[in-house]
Amino acid sequence: MKILRTLFLLAALGSAAIGPAEARPRDRNHDDPFKALQQGRIMPLRAIEGRIIPRMQGFDYLGPEIYLESGFYRLKFMRGAQVVWIDVDARTGHVIRKSGF
Repeated sequence: MKILRTLFLLAALGSAAIGPAEARPRDRNHDDPFKALQQGRIMPLRAIEGRIIPRMQGFDYLGPEIYLESGFYRLKFMRGAQVVWIDVDARTGHVIRKSGF
């Protein structure tokens, strides 16, 4: 949900800078994660984080990215100079790939 709030805030700030809604086509990219969540096609980010973050003891959690078209969340962690990405299936919550270990 944190990423969704950020996306909505950025969209709101961007639309205020551009002008009235009638003056531009609507960008639907920010709506896609929200719709997928509402339709039950992906798990909430908090549920994914609740499964993964406790396993990453000693690492600082830097935040998520969502790749909706590919169906996964990417969580980024750091310990010292070591950066680790954990890719998690957005539908099931299972870890797909780990990199940086």
